Amino acid sequence: MIAKTDPKYLSVAEAIEADLRDGAWDGGKMPSVRGVARSHNVSVVTASRALQVLRDKGLISTIERSGCYRIPPPTADRWAILIRTTRGPWQRQTVAISRAGFETLARRESMHLEFDAFDIDGPLTVKQAQDAAARAKKDGIRGVFVLPSRASDADAAIDAAFLEGCDRAGLPSVLLERNLRSHAKLDRDIVTLDDLGAARACTEHLLAGGRKRLGMVVASPISTHNDRIAGFLFALHAARETLTAKKAAQLLDVVLRQPTDSPTKEAYAAVTDQILRHKLDAVVCYHDYTAMGVILELLQRGVRVPDDVALIGFDNLPIGEAFSLGLTTYSYPGEAIAEQAVRLMRDRLKFPERAPVKIVVSGELILRGSTESEL
Repeated sequence: MIAKTDPKYLSVAEAIEADLRDGAWDGGKMPSVRGVARSHNVSVVTASRALQVLRDKGLISTIERSGCYRIPPPTADRWAILIRTTRGPWQRQTVAISRAGFETLARRESMHLEFDAFDIDGPLTVKQAQDAAARAKKDGIRGVFVLPSRASDADAAIDAAFLEGCDRAGLPSVLLERNLRSHAKLDRDIVTLDDLGAARACTEHLLAGGRKRLGMVVASPISTHNDRIAGFLFALHAARETLTAKKAAQLLDVVLRQPTDSPTKEAYAAVTDQILRHKLDAVVCYHDYTAMGVILELLQRGVRVPDDVALIGFDNLPIGEAFSLGLTTYSYPGEAIAEQAVRLMRDRLKFPERAPVKIVVSGELILRGSTESEL
């Protein structure tokens, strides 16, 4: 107990700690420093020192420009998240977007997130994966969320071995964003962006702007890219249905293949060559980094963006907003995907024999200068 002669901030810290033990702010955001000061009738300085005591005890954490959050109790669900993004200059930003959804969700709901529970960058056997999954279960991990690699068939084989090992160890898994590379069958739970609807919305936006010669850039043979091709082609088909035969014939659709899965200057140049060869006036790219790379290639060749060619990307990377032109993009709904993935995981733990489920989540088309001259 705090003695009457002890500083006021210690009694405030003790009162907040008692609230934490009673379950207040379980997994969620705590009051601000000013909120604590008002509720305990103390100065902001006293409130700040009280929160520091709780941080020193490991009861709360502070996130810059966000606030204080209760650290989940040991009894909270413990999940592993394995993110297998393509190596390259944009890998860190892409990983951050995938992580951010779970981290934001964990501020609202009580859970522990383990991003380093598994390391499968090298060759992996099913037995090795099974042993790793068994150790993870023993450490309290209840399930693993996996964003599979799209880089190569060799990486896809590693993903498959890892997931089979998890199955044998009884550790449930949910896939994020996409199925395994070159794998069409739905044999485990997946939560993903509504890729078909997203590509359709992007294409409709370009058509509404008067574009007539459209391309869709994809790279890997994965479910995400296949669904975006479908949405792109569907939007153009629907547009032709509303036009006369002459005007419908003026609409061109071309699916462009990035020659490698890795984002490189050479790959962007090859995509730009295809755009110019087909005389396209609008392009939907499978990711912001490809859209940005192509924009730079076009500008270097004297092609005006968006006057000559309009471009749209996916995921809403920070660079798309920081770039002077501004990149129109379809955002990745990370928190909503994380929320649905955790719901699916908990449902899988209750009903391990139910059929696999695929859930799609809508994002938002964010308009910027790469498609609108006046922006």
